[in-house]
Amino acid sequence: MFFWLLALLILCGFLWNYKRQLKITDITDKYIFITGCDTGFGNLAARTFDKKGFHVIAACLTESGSTALKAETSERLHTVLLDVTDPENVKRTAQWVKYQVGEKGLWGLINNAGVLGVLAPTDWLTVEDYREPIEVNLFGLINVTLNLLPLVKKARGRIINVSSIAGRLAFSGGGYTPSKYAVEGFNDSLRRDMKAFGVHVSCIEPGLFKTGLSDPIKATEKKLAIWKHLSPDIKQQYGEGYIEKSLDKLKGTTSFVNVDLSLVVECMDHALTSVFPKTHYAAGRDAKTFWIPLSYMPAVLQDFLLLKQEVELANPKAV
Repeated sequence: MFFWLLALLILCGFLWNYKRQLKITDITDKYIFITGCDTGFGNLAARTFDKKGFHVIAACLTESGSTALKAETSERLHTVLLDVTDPENVKRTAQWVKYQVGEKGLWGLINNAGVLGVLAPTDWLTVEDYREPIEVNLFGLINVTLNLLPLVKKARGRIINVSSIAGRLAFSGGGYTPSKYAVEGFNDSLRRDMKAFGVHVSCIEPGLFKTGLSDPIKATEKKLAIWKHLSPDIKQQYGEGYIEKSLDKLKGTTSFVNVDLSLVVECMDHALTSVFPKTHYAAGRDAKTFWIPLSYMPAVLQDFLLLKQEVELANPKAV
């Protein structure tokens, strides 16, 4: 009996793996639109999918980013300047994309554009510190999706939203984590709404990657700028050496930072080309072995492990 049960499990595993490896054909007649292509994941994705034969429309924030990308890719790839927080810019871009793709529609929409914003303790921040990451990471993503959705439905294509492990666990104060939690919610509702139209919606949850977004120098500069304007009471509570000690703690976690950006692009590729794409993709060793498993654990364990990485406050009872 045990032998037959084991054989059945092995057969199911084989069939499941085979199912995941089935790929779509004729990618050379398919159009995909990617946001945030100046650097990082978006830039690598645009170059990768161009080489594969897709018609790539790469949205860049800057002219310099657009020029550099076009110099490294084929004539199939088109770039467009896009600020996802500008509704009129998004609307005009959607009309231009509609003209480009014609009756074929848009096979793939990859919402990759994002910013980190300020990462700092919550009591250091004002509501204005939350606005930029929420405007870009959430409202920008939603607006781009809504404007391009008719084209994706026409192609019965794919939507891929790049979230983060910060959409599963709050590891710092600031607007980044709330924006990514909200992206996860939008992604789930969109996925269910689009099933009837044959549109697959996937969410990618990268761990910690070495990109311009996560530049520790820029993050520290923003933190220092806020520190300078804090009230004396808060400075007394945290202590003058708080930021320096935080940086020392951060240096101890560099071994967990992924440097291979292709791990995220491989997830995008599977979501775009698999006959049976996944609903969620974890990208990066830290995401798979630590962050995602921890997100399923009891809150008391999450708090214990995450707070162990925090710097001890100088005098939290000071008033």
